[in-house]
Formats: sequence, C-alpha cells, structure tokens
Amino acid sequence: MKLGNHDGSGIDRKLHNPVEDQLIALESLDLSRVRSIDELVRAMAKTAFTGRQLGEAVDVLEAMAVDENCFVIMTLAGAMTVAKQSLIIADLIDRGIVNAIVSTGALMAHGLVEATGRSHFRYNPDVPDTLLYEQGYNRVYDTLEPEQNLDDVEEVISEILEKWDHNEVVCSYKLNHVIGQHLSKHAKNERGILKSAYQKGVPVFVPAFSDSELGLDFALNNRMRESTGHHKLRFDPFEDMEHFAATLLRQERLGVFTIGGGVPRNWAQQVGPFIELRRRRLGERVPLKRYHYGVRICPEPVYWGGLSGSPYSEAISWGKFVPPAEGGKFGEVFVDATVGLPIMVAALLERLAKSKHTSARNKERVTVKKSA
Repeated sequence: MKLGNHDGSGIDRKLHNPVEDQLIALESLDLSRVRSIDELVRAMAKTAFTGRQLGEAVDVLEAMAVDENCFVIMTLAGAMTVAKQSLIIADLIDRGIVNAIVSTGALMAHGLVEATGRSHFRYNPDVPDTLLYEQGYNRVYDTLEPEQNLDDVEEVISEILEKWDHNEVVCSYKLNHVIGQHLSKHAKNERGILKSAYQKGVPVFVPAFSDSELGLDFALNNRMRESTGHHKLRFDPFEDMEHFAATLLRQERLGVFTIGGGVPRNWAQQVGPFIELRRRRLGERVPLKRYHYGVRICPEPVYWGGLSGSPYSEAISWGKFVPPAEGGKFGEVFVDATVGLPIMVAALLERLAKSKHTSARNKERVTVKKSA
C-alpha cells in the first residue's frame, strides 16, 4: 500500500525530485583520494558547514588571484604576526597576489620584531600575569612578546625618524615604505611583510596608526624632538586615505581579502562611499568603485552587531560591494584565521603552480604596482 504525501496539516505536498530540480548533491570526504592540500579543500567544498565555506572561499580567492585586471587589497586585524602567520602574508605579496595592505599598527609592529630577527615565545599558563609584567613579558593569549623586542624595534623606528625631513608630512604608507627599505638594507637574511611590500612596491596602510606600538614610538620621538629644540614631525592620516582612494580609482576591478575585521576592514571598504560622496556632494567626475571580489576569514558571529562579523551582503547596502546579481563573488569562512589562512593560501598556491596564470599575473602586477 502506497501512503499519500500528507503531513497532517490539511495540505497535500507534492514532493520534488532533487535531480529534476537540479540540486547539487553533496559528497562524502574520502581521505583515501586526497593527495594534496588543494584536493582536500576541493573535497571540503562538496561537504557542508564550515568545510564547505572554506572550500568555496578558495574558489573565490583563486578567481580573484587569476583576474589580471583585479587589484587585491588584504586587510589584517588580530595578532597574526605574533601567531607566526607573517610569512604567508609575505608569500602573497612576493607572488603578486596581494597589491596593497591595510593593517593594524600592532600587527606591523610585531611583524617588525620578526623581520629584525627576534622571536616570540610560548606562554606557560603556570606563570601569573603579574609575574610576567615584572619579568617584562607581554602576553598575547598563549604567546609572549618580550618587552625588550619592542625596545629594540623602537631603536629602528628612532633611527628612521631621525633622518626624516621635518618639512615632509608623515603618513603610514610613507613610513612603512621607509621601514621596508631599512629592512632590505639591514635585515637581508630575514623575511617580513614590510620588507616584501617594499621590494614589490605594495603600499601598507595603517589607518589607526596611533593605536599601536609604532604610534607610541612616533609620539615618544616627537617628545624627544621637542625637548631637544628640534622640529616635531607632523602626521596626517588623510594623506593615507587620499592615496588609497587615488590608487583604487586607477584600477579596473577590486578585490579584498580580509583577515578579522576592525578598523582595517572598515577603512578599506569605506573607499566606495568616499568616492560616491565626492560625486554626489562635491560634483566630482569620478567613477564609482566597489569591490567585485571578497574573501574573509573571521569567526565573529553576525548577531553581535559589529563590523567584524557583518556579512558582505550587508556592505552591498552601503555601496561597498558589487551585488552577486551583477557579478560580485564572495566567500566567507567563520573560523580562526590561524587555521583557515594557511590551508586556503596553500591550496591557492598549489592551484596557481599548476596553471599558466602565475607568470602572466606577475607581469601584470608589475605594471599595476607602478601606478599604485
């Protein structure tokens, strides 16, 4: 006896055939068939939940990377350099995948520690934070940043600022360029984000510059200048904003690869509204600019209401992203970046190594960067 399709609600349902409806079937992840990180990620894209998010996000990351007309901005928040992720970011710069960086100042300061040959250390939970303070160890979750490291970095910054012409206004991308230049000359055996950025012509912006060890070093240097009768240096964050906007206005398409959220994410995304307001309020004849691609790694849930957890779909309403209906491509992964970033970038690099796009894209990047 064949029972009717009745759910007790008084409404008969007509059950659909998923094949006829062209639904996509999921596939069990068979590790016996996985031989590389890329194969693992492709298999994850055919599963569910965060695994599928990660797999699909790599597809978007690849599309962004092989699009020769796309200028890619990477935004960085959180303690990614303390967490020893800096060489992954440097790889993205060195291979021409990332063309500009927007970061917290703390992340660049801790990266400078690495780039000058110093180390971070594992935290022992048996040692109380009061004792860590007395011993000069700054704790970042499960990792320690020795205060001596930061003192050593201050000497590097001081050496750079002492040579700065007080008539030239300072902004973050200019200062980071000179720091990268210094590293290229004096830390030849070390790798680092600012060193790679300098060598590849990638601007590094720190919009909340004063909220960082670099900002404190700058403030201390100005106090020293004042106490010794020298001219103080002037810092203008709007030079960063104008240079960033001018650079993006010259690009055909834009992509953003966001780690975490915070000020770097918002600052990079607000370029769309800034340019639109210049058109609408000031009557400037400039083209609207929105991100065509977006990939973000951040575990913050959307219901907290903060920008870090907000989806790209929300940013469409602000005029920051191209809607999917108009060709926008987005991937969002709700996972710790120290897990997601290495896997995703490793898979991407494997794909690029297998394709013809790597050499062509690097040539294109040289041309684009000269105009940045």
